[in-house]
Amino acid sequence: MSISNFLETFIKKESLFKNKAALQSSYIPEEILHRDEQTALIAKILAPSLRLERPSNLFIYGKTGSGKTLSVQNTIKHIEVIANREQIPVKFVYINCKLKKVADTEYRLIAEITRFFGKEIPPTGLPTDEVYKIFYRTIEKERRVIVLVLDEIDQLVKKIGDEIIYNLTRINTELKNSQLSIIGISNDVMFADNLDPRVKSSLSEEELVFPSYNAMQIQDILKKRSMEAIKDNVMEDGVIAKCAAYAAREHGDARRALELLRVAVELAERKNLIAVTLRELDEAEEKIEKDRVLDMVVAQPKQFQLVLYAILLVSEQHKQDIIFTGDIYDLYKTLCAKTNLRPLTQRRVSDVIGEFDISGIINARVISKGRYGRTREIKLVTSDVVTSKIKTLLENSFNLL
Repeated sequence: MSISNFLETFIKKESLFKNKAALQSSYIPEEILHRDEQTALIAKILAPSLRLERPSNLFIYGKTGSGKTLSVQNTIKHIEVIANREQIPVKFVYINCKLKKVADTEYRLIAEITRFFGKEIPPTGLPTDEVYKIFYRTIEKERRVIVLVLDEIDQLVKKIGDEIIYNLTRINTELKNSQLSIIGISNDVMFADNLDPRVKSSLSEEELVFPSYNAMQIQDILKKRSMEAIKDNVMEDGVIAKCAAYAAREHGDARRALELLRVAVELAERKNLIAVTLRELDEAEEKIEKDRVLDMVVAQPKQFQLVLYAILLVSEQHKQDIIFTGDIYDLYKTLCAKTNLRPLTQRRVSDVIGEFDISGIINARVISKGRYGRTREIKLVTSDVVTSKIKTLLENSFNLL
């Protein structure tokens, strides 16, 4: 079939979706299931903004897909409704720190925040001190409470260090009209432990940990969203339960469960099916895992890639045995010598292993060895097919074949 014929057929065919957006990560539902306790606490912390009082800084952490960002955005939406109705000058600024050219330098971050207040700053060319002065002058033009949401704040600190966080938390000492509060959101549960003590004490006035969802909770979320997103009688029995089980296995990631369901429906549409079966779900799982993991590996710095390659090799050698950080570090140093890379410290490699745990490539459980300190028990969790593709990709990248 030619491309034109395919497209003509496609637009005439009835979709299995009724509102596809309800399964996408940008969608904010009216109700956040199984997060009543967390959203209530966020609301209590942010409520003083409606009296033009500065809320406490809030640091939220939990694994990917545990509802952190959604809960914050949903609470903000409710506050904005009241603020607009009562004409209360509360301004929420949301920044995703993972985005390139937004939060990869201190200059760009402050310039991006300033743009939310209608003041454009050139992307380069000014001293950073001057950018801060423009920012101060802009937000001081009127009395208001500003809440700055820094999503994936750990990515910001990884790129430019934690001095920027300290500067932002101390900004209120120089402001007279406006007051600024920060909400930091991180997928890295160890992130706060690695901050400079000054930064941690100023940022973490309040802390909130989001637990991962269990399989039954993810089922509830999928059922509710699928009712909004997918036409009736499209899902075969067992698809949602299995989809929830897949996601619960991956650290209880509800976002991934929604993506999995969406891709399964898309695959069914491409096959001209009138229903989504377990086969489409399995195909979607394989496709998402492969695409997600390989894209993530390619985007990593060379040092991170070499740590992962060491994990793969040690896992191959030990098969069913548990492997530890020390085993990986010894091989990693050898690989650094072969590839002319300067090795990271063992502590930094341990942090990198923690990041691979968060991404779902490995499971890394921290265990205590008493007076000998702590280490991690490490186990690969990717499928054999994906593991093989990662290994080949890394061997080609480092010419290690």
